Amino acid sequence: MKTTKYNIPVEATLEVIGGKWKVVILCHLKEQTLRFSELQRIIPNITKKMLSQQLRELEHDGIIKRTLYDEIPPKVEYSLTDDGETLREVLDLMCSWGNARIEKDPNAVNLYKEHEKKLSH
Repeated sequence: MKTTKYNIPVEATLEVIGGKWKVVILCHLKEQTLRFSELQRIIPNITKKMLSQQLRELEHDGIIKRTLYDEIPPKVEYSLTDDGETLREVLDLMCSWGNARIEKDPNAVNLYKEHEKKLSH
């Protein structure tokens, strides 16, 4: 087996959750289990191909679980694994930091607040 060397521990973190979309996906999945179509709807700028790829990589790394139900049409849900749950605090901090940054920018709009309102009802 090949030895992986990291110059700083955050490299190991970024190897798993780095990139434009993985943290966005995880922030949604930390709130609730979601189907592929629901993720597509709440992350409108991601392509179907990219969402599939990112979900496969997160599943491969043991961060999310893909549950396939034996139904017609097939039903697939994604949720955090126990390993993925260990990222919850980091994800919460990243979301809080981003929210504070949005609030400082008079030209920024936080579309997630609308999504949060729907979740709470």
